[in-house]
Amino acid sequence: MRMKLYLSILAMMTAASAMGQEEQQLTAEQVLAEMDSPTFVPTVKVGKTLHEGDSIQYMEMNNVYVYPQLTFKNKKQAKAYQRLVYNVKKVLPIAKEARQMLIETTEYLETLPDEKSKNEHIKRVEDDIFRTYKPRMKKLTYSQGKLLIKLIDRECHSSSYEMIKAFMGPVRAGFWQVFAWGFGASLKKEYDAKGVDRLTERVVLMVEAGQI
Repeated sequence: MRMKLYLSILAMMTAASAMGQEEQQLTAEQVLAEMDSPTFVPTVKVGKTLHEGDSIQYMEMNNVYVYPQLTFKNKKQAKAYQRLVYNVKKVLPIAKEARQMLIETTEYLETLPDEKSKNEHIKRVEDDIFRTYKPRMKKLTYSQGKLLIKLIDRECHSSSYEMIKAFMGPVRAGFWQVFAWGFGASLKKEYDAKGVDRLTERVVLMVEAGQI
């Protein structure tokens, strides 16, 4: 239950980020720079293992994903894909930060002795979240805000609406859903990696692997 609070806050700020902000016009140079610069740097792990009494070095690398070459019917489709790559790189780190923050905070709460100290810590975390993330959320475009809602679901396996409902109840969840809906977004959106979001999943996996 405590875990849902933090994602609820992010979800509400994400809903606010969908308030009709203008989509940014990317220059060709910006698009190419984003396509060529990995968001997550590939990592290589080097170690040793014993094999028949001998010490053998091994190297463990990130997954490498190989997909069929994309073909576009027109320039509009190509630009839409370039924008998707740009937007994933923009908001995927935020979704991953949210997941890590949940893990760390939940583990710390389990070490506190009573409800009062837990509530005090939650309040401090709330203040830190608003201070850290609100300026970043305000900079997101309409498309990026909607994408973040879906990527939070991908990372945490629960829609923003369900998390708000579980912590704050159906009335507050309904309020934030109506608020987001008024600007063309929905907190009920779930991530469908094998369906409508399969192209997004392809981009996410390649971004995570440092391939784009």
